[in-house]
Amino acid sequence: MATSTALGAVHNPSPYDIDLARQSAPLLAKIIGKQAPNAERIQFVDEGGEQLTVPTAALNLLKEVLVQMAQGHAVTLVPVHAELTTQQAADMLNVSRPYLVKLLEQGEIPFTKKGTHRRVLFQDVMNYKQAIDQKRLSALDELTAQAQELDMGY
Repeated sequence: MATSTALGAVHNPSPYDIDLARQSAPLLAKIIGKQAPNAERIQFVDEGGEQLTVPTAALNLLKEVLVQMAQGHAVTLVPVHAELTTQQAADMLNVSRPYLVKLLEQGEIPFTKKGTHRRVLFQDVMNYKQAIDQKRLSALDELTAQAQELDMGY
């Protein structure tokens, strides 16, 4: 079932979609894997001789969509240049909107204002998320190293 958003359609896969995605994802991965390592496009030809040429990058994206659907996850496509509302950005980071606004005002994430409304680029949200995730992993690595030094059984 697809629901419309300002960014596009969010597709929540049905049980049938999940089953079909589980079957399709490995087949698509196999097709992509048979291509030359640097192939920019893949050509398909049907029984009638009709040809379709698709960029390999698009097929890799489709494969990722199928993998997510096979796991029962909702999917949507968001252009990296898309502008998000503060609520959409907060939802993506799994934080409250007031906390996100605080991050914006502190300069942690770039934003623009359209009238009184703040807008955040999708790419800027993803950059922030990646940076925070990296800091978390570094902190976990440090804690693990300390636990090993102290022979805590980790």
